[in-house]
Amino acid sequence: MKYVRPLSLFHDLMKTSAINQGRLLGLDVGDKYVGLAVSDPLNNIASPLSVLLRKKSNIELMATDFQSLICELSLGGFIVGYPFDRQRSAPDAVRVKLFVDDLCRTGKLEGLKFTYWDECFTSKNVELLVKPLNLHPVHAKSITDKFAAVGILQGYLDYVNKKMKLESAE
Repeated sequence: MKYVRPLSLFHDLMKTSAINQGRLLGLDVGDKYVGLAVSDPLNNIASPLSVLLRKKSNIELMATDFQSLICELSLGGFIVGYPFDRQRSAPDAVRVKLFVDDLCRTGKLEGLKFTYWDECFTSKNVELLVKPLNLHPVHAKSITDKFAAVGILQGYLDYVNKKMKLESAE
């Protein structure tokens, strides 16, 4: 995996032909789970996908799952939620960096580009929306993780699409 700046990732995707352009996968990395969201083929809209169990012992399995998703969904890159509003040494920030480092060390995602995007309050916002539904805690957690990933990915897509429109207008 290779880190690239947020706009660079999108510019690189846009340079490829429309058929090979690739979709994006949003990741909300938590202590126990990783929420996933995927963009539509035009990279305009994020939709919830699934939740993966996160353990240090299953990072190889997760990398294999990501390989499958890359093929199945024609993924061109990952947008990883990162808590930019807090200190870099905060446990949440360290957790995200360690997860990405562990994925990189598997060697299974070589050549895949990723970038970090602000996850500011995405999980908390979804929790507030889900709470009145009185769902079973396990179901509520699954929904929260998936939709937090949607919030991360949609925030990124909105930003880069707006930037692209401004650049083309100049």
